[in-house]
Amino acid sequence: MSSLQLVFPLVLIFNLIFIIQHYSCDAQDLKRCRFDAIYQLGDSISDTGNSIVEIPQAYHARFPYGQTINKATGRPSDGLLMIDYIAQSAGLPLLEPYENPNSSFSHGVDFSVAGVTASTVKTLIKWHIPLPYSNNSLSVQVKWLKKHLSTFCNVKKDCHTKLKSALFMVGTIGANDYDFAFFQGKSIEDVKKVMVPRVMQTIKTAIQKVIDYGAFRVVVPGIFQLGCTPSLLTAFSSNNSVYDARGCLKDYNDFFMYHNNHLQVALQKIRKKNPHVRIIYGDIYGALQWVLDNLSNLGFKSFKKSCCGIGGKFNFSPSLEKMCGAHGVPVCSNPKEHVFWDGGHFSHQASKYLSKWLIKDILPKLHCST
Repeated sequence: MSSLQLVFPLVLIFNLIFIIQHYSCDAQDLKRCRFDAIYQLGDSISDTGNSIVEIPQAYHARFPYGQTINKATGRPSDGLLMIDYIAQSAGLPLLEPYENPNSSFSHGVDFSVAGVTASTVKTLIKWHIPLPYSNNSLSVQVKWLKKHLSTFCNVKKDCHTKLKSALFMVGTIGANDYDFAFFQGKSIEDVKKVMVPRVMQTIKTAIQKVIDYGAFRVVVPGIFQLGCTPSLLTAFSSNNSVYDARGCLKDYNDFFMYHNNHLQVALQKIRKKNPHVRIIYGDIYGALQWVLDNLSNLGFKSFKKSCCGIGGKFNFSPSLEKMCGAHGVPVCSNPKEHVFWDGGHFSHQASKYLSKWLIKDILPKLHCST
């Protein structure tokens, strides 16, 4: 056997050990930051139950959603979300939804609502885009945050002091703005020209307000490769589609990276205006890229097909009667083997690895004392 034949399997074994040690463990890396609270704004990627308060009959209010943790909590997943793993890493309880009257908010609040946009309803109407199920857009969530903070601090200096050890997450947000436009038939170039600048300004305004309220550490996640999701693949795959090496929609993924690049430029401008604040880009695109690069080593066998769903090449149908949670819609035998739980949301297992990658990426940038 040649030396090359001997080295190759050793490299594979080393890589697998590295992955297990660095991404499969439950080490609470964020504990060193000593956060006492987390405040989350965003959409379904981080919604821990607000949307089912607004729409109790929503599919994700009941099984099979939550089946991996034996409880349907309103999270659009079979289990936990990235924000849950982030809270666990910080040694904090899971975030409670703002709209649930039984929430205690002892260690932060989740303001995220599934299906919401960064843009206001007024703006969506102006763009002739169908309205989302909830009108609690990013600006509304920022108002909720202000109202909540007023319950324990009113003077700006007092708020800055009391929020010194809090982590603020602004996003993911904006994906629904773009998806609604695409499903309405708007071209990628039109969305770039018309929507992206306005979405960027909305996010920038929200971040600045959060900082003005007293935030000292702010993480702003971008948008992941939605061109790999069962929903977009089902809707936009055609003979004219351009695919990448993994069979994802290249033009759409390039667009979401375009959003991310503009977001990073925007964050740099905000940093210059607020040099005392740690403002960190959450590279969820990079996190998913790492997962896709290590699918088999991480135990995944499918990443374009949904675990819960039925119909077509990607196990997804946009029909309400065939979506995950509808009567008779099947669930895969092992959700751990799927990156996507349903048409556009991560599985419990995928969220675990994505959050591990994100935590290791943002931790040095948070500049927490050891």
